[in-house]
Amino acid sequence: MSVSSQISQTPRRLRMNAFLVRAVACMLLCITVAPVQAEVNAQPLAQNLQPILSCFSGQAKAFSATAEIDVFVDGKIQHVDGRLVRYDAQSFDFDLIHSDYSVQIRRRADATALALPNHKTVFIGAGDVDSADQLSPLGMTDRLIGSGSMVSTYVPMLQQADASVVAQMLTGMLKMNFDAPSQQWAIGDDVTLQFLDQGKRLDVKVRDQHRVQLTIQEGLPVAQGVDDWPGFEAVAVERRELEQTLARGVRRGVEIAAPSRLLTSPLQKPRTVANGELRWIDGHRVALLKGTPEEVGFAHGRLLAEESRRCIDSVLYTFGTVNTIRSGKWFRYELDAAYKRLAPHIPEDHKRETLAFAKAMNLEPRTAHAINVFPELFHCSGFAVFGNATKDGKLYHGRVLDYMTTIGLQDAATTFIVAIDGKHAFGNIGYAGFIGSVSGMNDQAISLGEMGGGGEGLWDGVPMATLMRRALEECTTLDEVMDLWKNNPRTCEYYYVFADGKTNRAVGVAAVPESVEFIMPGQTHERLGEGIADAVVLSSGSRLEKLRERVQQRYGEIDVEGAKWLMSRPVAMSSNLHNVLFVPEDGVFYVANATHNEIAANRPYVKIDLTSLLREVRAETPAIERSAATTSAAAQ
Repeated sequence: MSVSSQISQTPRRLRMNAFLVRAVACMLLCITVAPVQAEVNAQPLAQNLQPILSCFSGQAKAFSATAEIDVFVDGKIQHVDGRLVRYDAQSFDFDLIHSDYSVQIRRRADATALALPNHKTVFIGAGDVDSADQLSPLGMTDRLIGSGSMVSTYVPMLQQADASVVAQMLTGMLKMNFDAPSQQWAIGDDVTLQFLDQGKRLDVKVRDQHRVQLTIQEGLPVAQGVDDWPGFEAVAVERRELEQTLARGVRRGVEIAAPSRLLTSPLQKPRTVANGELRWIDGHRVALLKGTPEEVGFAHGRLLAEESRRCIDSVLYTFGTVNTIRSGKWFRYELDAAYKRLAPHIPEDHKRETLAFAKAMNLEPRTAHAINVFPELFHCSGFAVFGNATKDGKLYHGRVLDYMTTIGLQDAATTFIVAIDGKHAFGNIGYAGFIGSVSGMNDQAISLGEMGGGGEGLWDGVPMATLMRRALEECTTLDEVMDLWKNNPRTCEYYYVFADGKTNRAVGVAAVPESVEFIMPGQTHERLGEGIADAVVLSSGSRLEKLRERVQQRYGEIDVEGAKWLMSRPVAMSSNLHNVLFVPEDGVFYVANATHNEIAANRPYVKIDLTSLLREVRAETPAIERSAATTSAAAQ
């Protein structure tokens, strides 16, 4: 299976994984504090709960449990068999077996193995582990469930070993009742629980669609050696990296599946550091950065430390774990190999900025480089309309980014206003921790939007996001942007819309390593259909048909609101991460970001006045420095 097909199918599997995490969260929600107690129900419930609770609260030092899980996903039942054996405070076995994607983890005091039976591959690491991000059974719940998930509220209850207390909470707050004829406990109309074999077996059903059957087994199996995998290819991975990837991947996955208010309603508190300011505009995170590459990179890391960590965790650890399971290849090794080929084509000033960011974040440089060469596969749409196509003749450049909202990048969504010494200043609609660009506009009224294609693995050239950033920093005219693409080695397969608000010109671009093709306004193209005068329209399939239909329907009447409408569903996909409408002649753009519950196209747009913000950034005594000086003086 190609990398492109692996990544394109990932959202469906992530939805399945997200449901499993939500199912766990739902079970944890059952253990909640309640002032009202139903003593009659609570006593028999406590007796049934005790065997399972003693295992999962940590009271039992060793146990063995199995689970049969049926989850209704994408119109059919997906079956997963699970097994968890805890041998002692440092050792356990954990299996999840699915017909397509199976995982086995075998941890011992001195080594850890991650086995993928479907690929006959096992990743093995020995030695020390990180003090925080590791898989020791002792204290694992506290490490794997962070404050970014609402599940963290219920962790103390999960760790409660007194079954009578938990039973009183369940019957009190959630009104859990016993139905004698069916011998089942019920929570409302959707959830039923049935205890069998004196509480050693629990059968949970949710809306008659999902089912989990948990069984506590008698005795313990013989513990196998961590390297005992006959018929498997063994791949060495540093144990610290192996356990860190799994621990941070799961923790971030729980946040994505069940986010807390820390993520859904973040504290909108302005911050300032040297060379940088974080402000909020109508609930939208905006970072103002200026100075040398080193100063900008360091300010980026200082201002957006938590957001950057979540972005890194989403990409390298949550997505990385899923992709490793799907492909049978260690994701970080794949990224490292990509960076080795891409690095010669990355400008030195970009590398210096990345290293300064890593220093501010206390990250290994390897990690900072990896997040910035993450091989995007965006399924997007874009357009530019102007002249006779618009109500006022202005150029409107729309950009729809459809890409895996399921990995939580929206938690790191940030618009950067950047002024690097000696370069054009620009606005970059992106994500904390990522210095490249996929959507942006500069102070010369040049706007750019990218759309992904295929060609993964063709990495002997300038990374797409680096080339986009260079265009924002270096180019004054549309011709200069086109020359940049013609005269530099390119990677993979990408499509773009470039526009220049000074001249009301726009162009569509199809670029692969071997060639670059420019599609002019009104040009008929075999992939895009008959040309539309004063318009460039790029997308694919039914989305292209709908976008063309809308442009023609509103032709001559398109304004800001009309251009936003062009980007609504179904032109935007269900994975719509952000939308941007550039009005380069006016020096403004409008941004909508997805949330955990809504795609970007359904969210309100926020107006960003690039010209005004750049005036502040470039001022002799800019707001970011005045605020920092005020803070320093107050501290004295």
